[in-house]
Amino acid sequence: MIKYRLKCKDCEIISDSWFSSFKDFDKIKKLKLLTCNSCGSNKIEKSLMSPNLSNNKKKFSSNENLKIKEIKNKLKIYQKFVKDNFRYVGKNFSYEARSLIYDTKNNEKGIYGKATKEEIEELNDEGIKADIIPWVNEKEN
Repeated sequence: MIKYRLKCKDCEIISDSWFSSFKDFDKIKKLKLLTCNSCGSNKIEKSLMSPNLSNNKKKFSSNENLKIKEIKNKLKIYQKFVKDNFRYVGKNFSYEARSLIYDTKNNEKGIYGKATKEEIEELNDEGIKADIIPWVNEKEN
């Protein structure tokens, strides 16, 4: 599908219309099936249309930005609590979590680190309570 801006040469009305291909416009015009909606003239020409470029970055309202900032601040508070009360184990989270549960001599209360979604699911299947929490980069605004 292609969209053209159409202009009537008689009444100079401008409208937009969709065509199945660029050749389709020429074919319909040649058969004189293309007419102006306003005056009925078949003196229709297509003009260039600017492409519709979308911006992938979503624009938020000031109220939404405030809520996002509040959520990030709350996450930073949780992160500080986790950092202050648990031991960081890095990418060895799955191994260390199993060690805490299966090693009866270990009295450590908690750990945090990095794990994939699949590793977390495996731990939960074994009865080891683990979860993923969002982690806000401290350098972000």
